[in-house]
Amino acid sequence: MTEPINLVPTQQIPIRGNHASSVVELYDPPMCCPTGLCGPTLDQTLIDVSETVLALTTEGISVSRYQMTSQPQAFLQNAAVVGLIREREMAALPITVVKGRVVKSGAYPTLSEIRTALED
Repeated sequence: MTEPINLVPTQQIPIRGNHASSVVELYDPPMCCPTGLCGPTLDQTLIDVSETVLALTTEGISVSRYQMTSQPQAFLQNAAVVGLIREREMAALPITVVKGRVVKSGAYPTLSEIRTALED
């Protein structure tokens, strides 16, 4: 990652309005395991995503990750996610939804991008 992650909560981001139980949702491409952190070599991008998830959950922000192969219903229940996959196919993944709104598609967001989306 390009920015350090402080695992000690310094600022609780206020969540306003009516939202789903998960404030941040990550719709992952098919992977061999829930985090993709398995096998003989590790993908730095997936390590960064895991660190971002840890940082957010440490701050009390609800984060859910969904796998297309093991949790297809989660994908099907989000019309925006289905629309992006229909339009761009697998190139749409990963898809990040913050407070019910798609904020990034085709790549994982940085911690800074998620924090910015949480403030909107």
